[in-house]
Amino acid sequence: MLLHIPQVLDAPQVAEFRRKLDAADWTDGRETVGAQGAQVKRNEQLPDASPLRAELGRAVLAALAKSPLFFAATLPLKVLPPRFNRYAGGGHYGFHVDGAVMRLGDEEQLRSDVSCTLFLNEPGEYDGGELIVSDTYGEHEVSLPAGDLIVYPSSSLHRVAPVTRGARLASFFWVQSMVRDDGQRRMLFELDTSIQKLTAGGADAEAVLQVTGVYHNLLRLWAET
Repeated sequence: MLLHIPQVLDAPQVAEFRRKLDAADWTDGRETVGAQGAQVKRNEQLPDASPLRAELGRAVLAALAKSPLFFAATLPLKVLPPRFNRYAGGGHYGFHVDGAVMRLGDEEQLRSDVSCTLFLNEPGEYDGGELIVSDTYGEHEVSLPAGDLIVYPSSSLHRVAPVTRGARLASFFWVQSMVRDDGQRRMLFELDTSIQKLTAGGADAEAVLQVTGVYHNLLRLWAET
């Protein structure tokens, strides 16, 4: 499921992120991928050990915790601490599939079910840089306003188009969901969304209760904790 989640960060938060990132020391993004990824990746990242990466990552996680839409769409069990990248001067990332298992800590790992990109500057500030996600329905180009998030299955083939003017800044991270299967997550998300609409529209309380029960029983059936 490819889903746009608006305004994860508000304008003052984005401005503060930009102020700090504009003064940051960046490193070659190929340092954080394997040999295959390094062949198609041309960008810059905040070093994993950077205190700024940790600081801004905590701010992203705090913002996500306030987003019911993010929770409904991803049903997060674990979230990899967010990273930050910069594309400029032709920087790009060729077609690839994200690694299936990632190190979360010294002795803990994360299965990547959902990939997330949080845009940190406006599309008009740069040319190119679209996130292009390929699935059975074709290729989807994504370029969102600053502060908005896109989530999509980590199994998707995707790339970042070359940035030919300006610089594209973003945070990116992965989620291990309580529900591994993308089709099941989509079904639960659609049920959750329908329940909210029915409730807001004053639908019959008993019918809403029955649908809510179906949602939770499916989640109970499919969830891994």
